[in-house]
Amino acid sequence: MAPTPARVMVTGSAALDFVYKVDTLPERAEKYAAEAVDIVGGGCAANAAVAIARLGGKSQLLARFGRDEIAEIVLGDILSEQVDISPCLKRDGARSAMSSVYVDKSGERQIMAFRGAELPQDPELEALSADAVLADTRWPEAARQVIEMARALNIPAVLDGEAPVPVAVAASASHVVFSEQGLLDFTGKSDVAVAYAALDLPGWCAVTLGAAGVLYPGGVMPGFAVEVKDTLGAGDVWHGAFTLRLAEGAGEEDAMRFAHAAAALKCTGFGGRKAAPSRAAVEQFLAERS
Repeated sequence: MAPTPARVMVTGSAALDFVYKVDTLPERAEKYAAEAVDIVGGGCAANAAVAIARLGGKSQLLARFGRDEIAEIVLGDILSEQVDISPCLKRDGARSAMSSVYVDKSGERQIMAFRGAELPQDPELEALSADAVLADTRWPEAARQVIEMARALNIPAVLDGEAPVPVAVAASASHVVFSEQGLLDFTGKSDVAVAYAALDLPGWCAVTLGAAGVLYPGGVMPGFAVEVKDTLGAGDVWHGAFTLRLAEGAGEEDAMRFAHAAAALKCTGFGGRKAAPSRAAVEQFLAERS
């Protein structure tokens, strides 16, 4: 009998991304021609929820939308990935989030994000049934509630530490994984190593370093070298994979290595989370590098 999939509640941002493939990132106020364009679902939480589902977990998304066409497109796409969207909220008169994303020939990206307007504040979550939770910082009220509920259940509560990171939410999380920008903003420091050493949080803390890997209490775990086509959503896939492995009972180092592999594979394909890998692909990737 196959094991029961681990359950992960993810809360935060969900958006529609217009992704343009360009030779170089724009620097001046003039017209540019794109080599290709793709319209894909995006947002930190939504990307992570989809990644978890593809990796064999049972994911549930708590995100907020306007009652508009953007919401219908985004939610339809997420639902097609077997993600439970029943906790998501819609509000009349609100506008859903969307972004324009430019990806250059090296795979680096530039994002212009509209994070929505007049969106619901109260997450309206009455109960939590999960083996772990993951929250981003784009909906602080939901992040705090979900993380506090998870801690009450004694399950992993992971915070994706993009700036600005609310102090109270970070202090409540069992795991905080900062981006470099998020860490520097949170600590007020200008150097990543100094900022990491200055952290004073009760939970386990790490900071993602892009292709260089992750700085964590044991040092730096390097990432995997791959041919990069698109980094959009790689961090979100990393957070989703990391949280899923914690939900499955793995330790942090095991979870990080699994997340490194998932994020590396995502970077080998264009189109944001469209390139998020399957569990079989990640396990084969790791087996080839064992």
